[in-house]
Amino acid sequence: MKYSTKLSDTVHVMVLIAINQEKSLSSASIAESVHTNPGFVRQLMLKLKKAGLMTSVAGHARPSLSKPADQITLLDIYKAVEGEKPLLHLDTHTNPDCGVGINIQLSLQGFYNEIQKTAEEKMNTITLQDIINTYYQRTSMQNDLQNII
Repeated sequence: MKYSTKLSDTVHVMVLIAINQEKSLSSASIAESVHTNPGFVRQLMLKLKKAGLMTSVAGHARPSLSKPADQITLLDIYKAVEGEKPLLHLDTHTNPDCGVGINIQLSLQGFYNEIQKTAEEKMNTITLQDIINTYYQRTSMQNDLQNII
């Protein structure tokens, strides 16, 4: 079963951009951190630019957020990279000769829609700044632990 990591990879990219505003950040250096290839990073960044979440100038390795991190929600980022793609997917290739196969997808659809709505409502309350703050808390705790050892 294949699943998408675009959201987490894109948040990773945006946090890197936010915390390195004064530094040069090429797609290659970002890709190294995300552990992917520069082409994939450029695809994500293009989607962020189209969604109005980041800006960059061709030939300059200085991407930036287009608005403050506390005004960018996880839902904004999700919609930028996944569009209207739902979190949960129905298997439409079930056996049409099976009573369960015919009806299970329709039975699940309403529940999946509720889950999507709830998830999007929650994602709309989480800002990029919240994620950055949590990142800094985690790195601070790691530094504290290293100082103890």
